[in-house]
Amino acid sequence: MNTTDATDTLDSSATKDTSVSPRKPCVAFLSAVLDMHYLVPAFKAACPGIDLRLGSDLGKLDEIDAALCWYPPAGVMSQMPNLRLVQSVGAGVDHILAVPDLPASASLCRIVDPDMARGMVAYVTWAVIHRHRHMDDYIESARSHSWVEQPVVAPRKHRVGIAGLGTLGMACARTLLGIGYSVCGWSRSAKSDLPEGLAAYAGNDTLGEFLGQCDTLICLLPLTDETRGFLNEKLFAQLPKGAHLINVGRGDHLVEADLLTALASGQVGAATLDALTQEPLPAEHPFWADPRILITPHIATRTSPDVIAAQMLNNLTVLDAGGRPRWQTDPATGY
Repeated sequence: MNTTDATDTLDSSATKDTSVSPRKPCVAFLSAVLDMHYLVPAFKAACPGIDLRLGSDLGKLDEIDAALCWYPPAGVMSQMPNLRLVQSVGAGVDHILAVPDLPASASLCRIVDPDMARGMVAYVTWAVIHRHRHMDDYIESARSHSWVEQPVVAPRKHRVGIAGLGTLGMACARTLLGIGYSVCGWSRSAKSDLPEGLAAYAGNDTLGEFLGQCDTLICLLPLTDETRGFLNEKLFAQLPKGAHLINVGRGDHLVEADLLTALASGQVGAATLDALTQEPLPAEHPFWADPRILITPHIATRTSPDVIAAQMLNNLTVLDAGGRPRWQTDPATGY
């Protein structure tokens, strides 16, 4: 895609050059929950003269080539007859697939960012260690000026299970293995190129065996019809008693009432939740009042605006050339 400004020039014989550079791409930023103005400088820097459409007035909808989305409003993209690309600002596309009028002719792409993986690894490693090493108890002891030792359990004796062995899940597995944890992973289908030391399980037939080895369970699954409500009463019952749940997937993976019941019985000992069904979580929600639940406001990892702009514009370039973007998603599977 040519991003050079078109200019009219006169040669020495006063003959006008009538060549015109291709039209700059027109991109609509669509979100019902996020102010996307923070992305504008990165797009303008990457493609000077780009036509960006934000807010309630998107101008002529037939001019829009691509939509950048985070929980887009319904009924908008179906009115864009020349839409060629629907781009998520994150690694997941479930929030886009939930829109009933998603144009079938447009390529659907997600972001894959090495820095996103590093951010997720840092968050997950912190969350595992925080509970495994009783840091919540030490924080309370410090508030009361109390010197109280908690049990010290070697990482190799603490079993961490990762549900979801995609890019982020594999990155977390490698780091946790590297610092000595016993790590197993589960996915719907078998994976290749597994890190040394990772015990891998695949398919529903092995889920129970996998869960029985999870002193800490990390959910990093994509959100699909099959995984919605994955973290439920039946699953919690198969975990070792007192297990720690970390949900950094999507809020809809979790059946909230089932988690509260499992915490009340002691079947689940603690939960660290970065993804909630309703965000922001309402002040009156019972999760806030339970000291065994630690809430973070969907900050486990973020992709920089520069990366989002570069990948989306590259996807448009690939489509212009008749190719298929590398990170194009299959709407049938959700990943």
